[in-house]
Amino acid sequence: MSRSSGTSCLTRRWRERSNLGRYHVVTTSGTSGDPAVIIHDADSWALLATVGRRGEWRFVAAREVLWGIARCGLRVAALFAGGGHFGAAAALESARRRNPSFVRRFRVFSVLRPVPDLVAELNDFQPTALEGYPTALALLAEEQRAGRLNIRPVLGITAGEELSATGRADLESTFGCPVQNRYGSAEFVALATQCSVGLFHVNSEWFLFEPVDKKYEPVAPGVTSHTVLVTNLANRVQPLIRYDLGDRVKLAPRLCACGNRLPAMTVEGRTGELLTFASSDGAVVQILPLALGTVIEETPGVRRFQAIRTGPRTLSVRLETWVDADPAAVRRAVDERLYEFFKAQGIGSVVVEHSPDPPAVDPRSGKFRQVWSVCSE
Repeated sequence: MSRSSGTSCLTRRWRERSNLGRYHVVTTSGTSGDPAVIIHDADSWALLATVGRRGEWRFVAAREVLWGIARCGLRVAALFAGGGHFGAAAALESARRRNPSFVRRFRVFSVLRPVPDLVAELNDFQPTALEGYPTALALLAEEQRAGRLNIRPVLGITAGEELSATGRADLESTFGCPVQNRYGSAEFVALATQCSVGLFHVNSEWFLFEPVDKKYEPVAPGVTSHTVLVTNLANRVQPLIRYDLGDRVKLAPRLCACGNRLPAMTVEGRTGELLTFASSDGAVVQILPLALGTVIEETPGVRRFQAIRTGPRTLSVRLETWVDADPAAVRRAVDERLYEFFKAQGIGSVVVEHSPDPPAVDPRSGKFRQVWSVCSE
């Protein structure tokens, strides 16, 4: 090897090492398609982290939260999928590496671990702040009510899944603390935070947010979009310009009653989640996942469920019932409610199949999807 080639090799290695730690790599969960790899530099990451935390300041500034942290110390337990580069878990690990004082105060608890193990570890850690998917925190709330989990957080933060008003109230009453809900993604960290009124406020200083129809034309406030195009003004390492996020949103037609002047919206769901079924006369009928899920969820005896469209006239249902419920009776009740629901929608020929598999989280992302389709026909 010549001296010049050896020098070139050493220079390349030095450059590679000097770049270590300069960038933040996160991946999307891949639940609605192929996972994407997103890169942020240190400046944009720090900026968006600050912007994202802005919505939580009013919670942290609350007297009971400040007093709780001062009395018990700051210990954050984040319940996400570990072992990968998913956004929230990656952000927390990054903070731990950059600040030695966070190592013992911030911990990621993988939601893929058995529940008894999670409960034991959380009882030992005694977090003062809980952060995670709404379904993960809801599962912990059940353990808390059953007496197996015994923690006293002063703040809850949810992200990554839909959090209903009922679910939020349940978490707050069980843990006795306020719950802050975020809206964002690996592509667009800190996109919006939810206010006390229940609307999400878009951080429009750093994100261009364009709700559009099927022809990608702008829709007016008060109209539900087909999807939304987002441009990240902070990330110059991997620019995302008018990126189709795939969410149906509706901008509020007037200023929010909470007093926040940033654009307010509701998130109606993902475009790709719409289910299509064939009616008896061959027509195609679209069903909102939230509507279908509500029918099953509100059936007495249902603890958790998943409904998967397996064909134009077939639906597979996974059920977990409460201990004091008769599983066979619950299945019959679900069948009756679904029959009436589909009949009202003009679809009287859907076959409901009950899967022997229990409801389960996604093995990669740790997220819990309730309603989706596995076929495109």
